[in-house]
This record gives sequence, structure tokens and C-alpha cells, in this order.
Amino acid sequence: MSDVLDAPARVRAGNRLMDRPEYASKPKPLTRTKDAMVSEAVAAMSEKNYGSVVVVDETDKVIGVVTERDIMNKLVGKGLDAKTTPLSAIMTPDPRLARETDDMVDWLRIMSNERFRRLPVVDDQGRIKAVFTQGDFVSYTWPDLMYQMKSIAKASISKNWSAVVIVIGVLVYSLLLIFALGLLS
Repeated sequence: MSDVLDAPARVRAGNRLMDRPEYASKPKPLTRTKDAMVSEAVAAMSEKNYGSVVVVDETDKVIGVVTERDIMNKLVGKGLDAKTTPLSAIMTPDPRLARETDDMVDWLRIMSNERFRRLPVVDDQGRIKAVFTQGDFVSYTWPDLMYQMKSIAKASISKNWSAVVIVIGVLVYSLLLIFALGLLS
């Protein structure tokens, strides 16, 4: 299990994974046991258009994840047969897990720093509830990013106001000069 799962949940109002609108609308994660064949998982992934399958034990607790990249690198790339290879042979065991009550920003940072794209989210008993992807985090960060860009632009303009006025003056003078030369011709 992950360190974050074992640590007490820190709660910031409205910033928990379960508080995100994406959480309530997420479809049930695709799950299979470690003994399921890769071909079965691939068929289910294709049918549902999912990029991963969560490998669970008999109590629905996460023990691994198989992604499209795992299939390419660990199965196809090694010439294994999908019909005879169990998920346990290619899964990423003991993946990082988040609790529903974990802080969204903490996981955004961890996923970015550790370079993984899918985050299984579990309940207090460690049973799979959802899978967050990097795309889910983009919808969270985009408005903040735009606000920060706007704030930086305002700060830059106000800090360099005299330079901005000079540039605008030169532009206006140049346009007036071009207009005047056009009238003379």
C-alpha cells in the first residue's frame, strides 16, 4: 500500500478527491483478478474504451494496475501470448493509491513528479472506487492556471508601467506617421 494511503487524511474543504465533480460522474473502474488473461482484459478495455484495468484480489482491494503501456512494453514487446499470459505477469504491482478523502493538489504534485498517469482511488477499506487520470487533474488546474497567468501579466504591466507607456507611445507615433505619409502620397 502507498504511504499516502496509510497516512491520516488531510482534509481541505472542497479539495478532496471525492469533492471533485469528476469523482461522482466517473464510471466504475474496470477490474480483473491477477489470474485473468491479458486477452480478456484487452477485450474489456477496448469495449469500454479504457486505458487501464485495475487488478484486484477477491475482496476488491487493489494489488496492481495494467495500462496500455504495460501491454505494449511487457507483452507485445516481449512477444508473449495475450491468451496465455495472466495479468499478474505484466501488471505494475502495489501501485500508488489515494483515499477518497486525500487532497487533490497533493496528488497532482505526486503524479507530476513521479510521472504516472493513472491513480486508483480507494475507500477506507482499500477497495477500489475510481481511477483518476491526468485529464481529471487538467480540468482542476486549468482555471487556476489562467488566473495565475492573468495575475502575472497584471503584475508585469504595473511593475513596468513606464516602459509600457513608452512602447504604446512609439506604436501610436509610428501609426500616425504611416497614416500621414499615406495622405501625402
